[in-house]
Amino acid sequence: MRAISRGSDSSLTPFDRTSELLRVATAGSVDDGKSTLIGRLLYETKQVYEDQLESVERTSRERGDAYVDLALLTDGLRAEREQGITIDVAHRYFQTPKRKFVLADTPGHEQYTRNMVTGASTADVALILVDARNGVLEQSRRHAVIASLLRIPHALVCVNKMDLVGFEEAAFDAVVRDFSALPLGGSTGLGQLTPSFIPISALHGDNVVEASKRTPWYAGPPLLQWLEELELAEDLEPSELRLPVQLIIQSRAAGRLAGGVVRPGDEVEVLPAGTRTRVAAVETADGELDEAFPPLSVTLRLENGAAVQRGDMIVGVGDGLPALMSFDATVCWMSDRPLRPGEVLALKHTTRTVQARVEELAGRLDVTSLGELPAAELGLNDIGRVRLRLDEPIFADPYERNRVTGSFILIDPETGDTAGAGMVR
Repeated sequence: MRAISRGSDSSLTPFDRTSELLRVATAGSVDDGKSTLIGRLLYETKQVYEDQLESVERTSRERGDAYVDLALLTDGLRAEREQGITIDVAHRYFQTPKRKFVLADTPGHEQYTRNMVTGASTADVALILVDARNGVLEQSRRHAVIASLLRIPHALVCVNKMDLVGFEEAAFDAVVRDFSALPLGGSTGLGQLTPSFIPISALHGDNVVEASKRTPWYAGPPLLQWLEELELAEDLEPSELRLPVQLIIQSRAAGRLAGGVVRPGDEVEVLPAGTRTRVAAVETADGELDEAFPPLSVTLRLENGAAVQRGDMIVGVGDGLPALMSFDATVCWMSDRPLRPGEVLALKHTTRTVQARVEELAGRLDVTSLGELPAAELGLNDIGRVRLRLDEPIFADPYERNRVTGSFILIDPETGDTAGAGMVR
């Protein structure tokens, strides 16, 4: 896939501007070693302060551990550790000379599916941990389903605790075989997930930052190298222009680009009014640009003072975007109160909020069989297919085409709480 260039040696391509930041969603079942792996990455990339490390070393000694428990760097509250599950989504930041990283440390337990969906919704990579001793469990299937459902562009399965199976190639191969056999895709609305696999020991550091001599049968890169060298240019292939208008600043339309490339002189259409005009200038806090692309936040000055307001969508002429009054969607339900047909909620799509009624509940996703089961309601953490009818149109792409304009949230109108996250089918 080609990257767009501004045509000079000093200009930056979209890949240059975005590749330094990689968003990684980590998921693993209880005791798969996710906290230890994240702690290892932070430690090996020198992102840990001396007093933090001293505290971890002291606590490890007091507990009688024969090693420094790097999981203590990320485990958070003691109550969380005692339950054996991570309650919320925590974001960890680190960097190397080649790239900056944001790790969304998402829960693996079934009870916290909503948290994993939240943490993984903007990820470039799904990093899924599997215990080499236990193989692919139901929670591993759930992690794969969510990564596939959210169309995360890249997936990496870290087969952890290889030290506890003697670094046997057969144990690694069994996980690769079973994970690769998961029947993803089809009528469930899932995307195709084609992961890479790395055998690691997060506790001892094998294949995390440095290649391990204890896996001579593995010829691939260690984890950090894989993340540093991951090519994302193909994910930035230009598509239809999408700019949800967030603010109006001195008659200019400001927002974060969700698709395509915009340049001065481009002919655009403002939805829902359907007004056609041209872009007079593309501006940022640093000045005017010759072109802009996702995920840059920009301000567009439009010719002839074209009227625009918050909640509008600016698209390229010819980049058709239908007005949806009703549509099918995949919804992850995040509320203790069940979702039933007839429910009326607020639907927030990009910068536009409308009223939505649940016309039909078509079914609930069975993570075990990856099939769809009949359902009278969706409970907390359920994922299902619904049909929604709106009181005003939204302008949305199918989620598989655009993860920003194809997604929305459902809000409880009484409490204002987020009740669900959805994807346009």
